[in-house]
Amino acid sequence: MAALTGVYSFSSADFRVTNDMKNHFDDKGYILVKGLFDKDEIANLRRVFEDTDIIKENGYGLPDGQGKQATMLLWNNPGNDVSGMMARCEKVVNTCEDLLGGEVYHYHSKLMYKKPFTGGSFLWHQDYGYWYHNSCLFPDMMTVFIAIDKCSQSNGCLQILPGSNRCGRIVHDATHGQTAADHERVSAIEKVCPKAYVEMDQGDALFFHSNLLHSSSGNESPDRRWAYLIAYNTRANNALVPHHHAQYSPLQKVPDSAVRECNNYSDFTGKDFFDPTDMESPKNALVKTQAKFEK
Repeated sequence: MAALTGVYSFSSADFRVTNDMKNHFDDKGYILVKGLFDKDEIANLRRVFEDTDIIKENGYGLPDGQGKQATMLLWNNPGNDVSGMMARCEKVVNTCEDLLGGEVYHYHSKLMYKKPFTGGSFLWHQDYGYWYHNSCLFPDMMTVFIAIDKCSQSNGCLQILPGSNRCGRIVHDATHGQTAADHERVSAIEKVCPKAYVEMDQGDALFFHSNLLHSSSGNESPDRRWAYLIAYNTRANNALVPHHHAQYSPLQKVPDSAVRECNNYSDFTGKDFFDPTDMESPKNALVKTQAKFEK
């Protein structure tokens, strides 16, 4: 097991990516920024999910093949609620643009919520392992994983293979209702890119490349594990074919203060929630024919 490197602290409103951060991201596939959001900002975000019926009305589960379910809530457009302000705020978007080297747009977001004891696992995969099949030609894409709750090994924190982003895209296939990278290939990569556990405190943010291999175990603890994940694509890499995630649309950045000041917790106009049961809808047309490539 490897020690987690590339850990930085958020210190001020003018926070920007340094050469050291960019080099670590390119080499290892991620950076971890401690305290990107403070307790008040996270508390404001939690109200969106805890004080509304958004999870009940739009959330869904995926079996993990071990008797548990990995559960999520997914939407394509950021919107104007607190979660949208977080996805559009400068300290997130500017960091993604600095790391990827160009303008980014919001590809989709999701809440990953692991219930105590029953929250399921996610198998080893790369995000580009299935975004590739959405006609995105390059892996110039990334995810920002924001801890809403403390993430530990006991409640199913993220696991990564640092440096695996440089292995290129790996073949994925359907396994237990999820999308998983080829097991033999992952085992071989882990020998040269040893696994690291990404334990995070509330408000920490992991910025990781779309080719970084990652997974997470089930929640074996009495503590829930909620995380907010925001996926970004570069403008130059806009998908060739319209599909179930967003096409390029200019991202309207907001100041970092918008996350704290926003009091919209329930107006989700235009967010375009994903409904896996509505397989006849246009946004799910690609899912109908390529279901095995969905996470």
